[in-house]
Amino acid sequence: MVYEKNAFSTPFLSGYKVLKIPLVNADGTSAWPELFSAARIEQMRTLVGHRHFSSQMLLEFIPPERTRLDPGSLIFYSDEFNPRTASIGDFTITGHVLYWDPSSGRRNRDNSACVLLYRDDNSRHIFIDDILYLTVSDGIQYPLSHQCDQVLDFMSRRNLHNLVLETNGIGGGLPEIMRNCAATRGFTVRITKIQNSRSKSDRILSAIEPVLSTGRLHAHMRIRQTPFLSEMLGWSPAGVSGMHDDGLDAVAGAIAHTPFIVRPSGRAITTYSANTNFTV
Repeated sequence: MVYEKNAFSTPFLSGYKVLKIPLVNADGTSAWPELFSAARIEQMRTLVGHRHFSSQMLLEFIPPERTRLDPGSLIFYSDEFNPRTASIGDFTITGHVLYWDPSSGRRNRDNSACVLLYRDDNSRHIFIDDILYLTVSDGIQYPLSHQCDQVLDFMSRRNLHNLVLETNGIGGGLPEIMRNCAATRGFTVRITKIQNSRSKSDRILSAIEPVLSTGRLHAHMRIRQTPFLSEMLGWSPAGVSGMHDDGLDAVAGAIAHTPFIVRPSGRAITTYSANTNFTV
């Protein structure tokens, strides 16, 4: 033992007591009101999410394996992004990310998912606007080129030209394939390559849980028609046999990536009626 080796007669720190002072008292008030007002505490809780706030500020550790992603915490919306005003409903959009986490797209394999995400960084709200799950039939000779064409269709419909592409594994050769497919169409695409070294569960937990648990994660109604909600229900940080989380991983990558700036394209066209009730 360490104590025997160092010839301690009594264990180090024997008799000491642990002092824990959570930031918030049992009655809900601040333990240090001169430093942390109620508004400041709520701002911190909103920024880091309930799990981190509980661990770091309330000194109540929540094991990651106990964390779940509740689809009921998503805020669904039906408004479409308005490029003229750079808005979704009452929210002003400041940035967007189109993130592709590729896979083979074959049946009984991991899903290939491309997600479009908008952000209001003033209010820290995030909008999952659409998720494209890419599939390729067994008869397709060039599955990666076929997926590139699907992503380019997705981008063209939304007038998007910036793509964040995960290049781990099968994605290593995709940037060049995507550029070739885009050149064939005469379409301009700007690719940002990214490699992930953290575990998938860590990426999902650290990116999605804070905004989901604080009511800042929105999803368009069309997301209900995708496997995304089922992925949320079946997800666990500890991993479950047969668990699908590719859409979750793509959303996590989009949240974590620095967004591309969005600015209003211009005012809506206004029609004026001339007064013709006059004589010359």
